[in-house]
Amino acid sequence: MSAARLSAVVVVHNEEAQLDTCLALLAFCDEIVVVLDRCTDGSAEIARRHTDHVIEGGWELEGPRRNTGLNAASGDWILEVDADERVRPELAREIRSTIDTADGPAHYLIPFDNYIGDHRVRHGWGAYWGVSAAIRLFTRGAKIWGEGRVHPGIELSGERRWLSERMDHLVDRDISDMFARLDRYTAAHAADLRASGKIGSLPKNVLRIFSRFWKCYVARGGWREGAWGFLIALFAGLYPILSYLRARLESD
Repeated sequence: MSAARLSAVVVVHNEEAQLDTCLALLAFCDEIVVVLDRCTDGSAEIARRHTDHVIEGGWELEGPRRNTGLNAASGDWILEVDADERVRPELAREIRSTIDTADGPAHYLIPFDNYIGDHRVRHGWGAYWGVSAAIRLFTRGAKIWGEGRVHPGIELSGERRWLSERMDHLVDRDISDMFARLDRYTAAHAADLRASGKIGSLPKNVLRIFSRFWKCYVARGGWREGAWGFLIALFAGLYPILSYLRARLESD
């Protein structure tokens, strides 16, 4: 039996500062597919130094953009990586070992180490701000992205499994980046709410400030991270109310 073939898929929008390191760490894959979404910086030149499989275009929604890369991949298995993520050598070895011995359709959760600058924050992530693990390795066709501008839903098939080695996620450089992300994501989510015709209500979203803060800071252990955990929980709580207010008060 021949060895399983692995494709890495990276979706990019103006990531010249991050992309070279990300792609260099994916050299263990048999194929690298890079999807360039309306890039105006040097991302295209960097991508072509690592792979000939580069797709350029423009997509309004995240799901179709990501599905474009997944559909272009030819490997038996797909590893989905963002430009601000890093596949450690230990994780690369575990991935190769796993796909060479796995049987049947499957999707694997990979645990994350999330960073703000040099600060590793393992506890308290929530809402759109970061995750403790994500489905990034799967047999071709086992993961399909849905519609939506911010973190659309996914359709999965096959058995759910876990890897043990961790992926590094460089979430933000500093607190200013956190504010910029909050602005981008609430604007995009507000557009999704307006498109759905169901923006919710003010009282409900006010309550979500407290429920989301509690979930991140208390239930998910954000208190262990000190001031960083408090800040992440605060931003997570503000995300739904700001999205609602933008959907109600702004227009596309």
